[in-house]
Amino acid sequence: MKKLILMLMLFAPMTMFAQQAKFGHCDTQQIMTAMPEFIKARADVEVVQKQKEDELKAMQDEFQRKVEEYQKTQSTMNESKRKETEENLAQMQQKLQQTYQDGSQEIEKISQEKMAPIRQKLINAIQAVGKAGGYVYIMDINSGIPYVSTTLSKDVTTEIKAQLSKMK
Repeated sequence: MKKLILMLMLFAPMTMFAQQAKFGHCDTQQIMTAMPEFIKARADVEVVQKQKEDELKAMQDEFQRKVEEYQKTQSTMNESKRKETEENLAQMQQKLQQTYQDGSQEIEKISQEKMAPIRQKLINAIQAVGKAGGYVYIMDINSGIPYVSTTLSKDVTTEIKAQLSKMK
């Protein structure tokens, strides 16, 4: 009997806390993809990406043309001319690889620069909803949480979207 009373006394505060605590969950991916700033930033990044792809494609075409030209004339070249052409082709290939790496890094940097303020705005909106609603925790369902109880937590995605529209 004493153990039962002791256990009840220990668990009573926890159950009272659980009843009073408010938990929320949201879909940040859904929220972010609906933000006009995100749509514009993504379009800006896609423009730069297309430019880099076009530049790389032109370089690849030029490289391929020179390789084919070399293969056709290789048998008629003297040793020094063949070595010089092979070195030029090797340099072109290295430049092609470097251009690809530089382009990828530039696209990633631009993407991060454009998305950082958007993510911060989303975080600010989540915090505002959390404070206004008295939530203890708002979980992002996209963050790898295997299960979120819809009976014990409230979906606050629409509240966060409303908060974002107020923040313009």
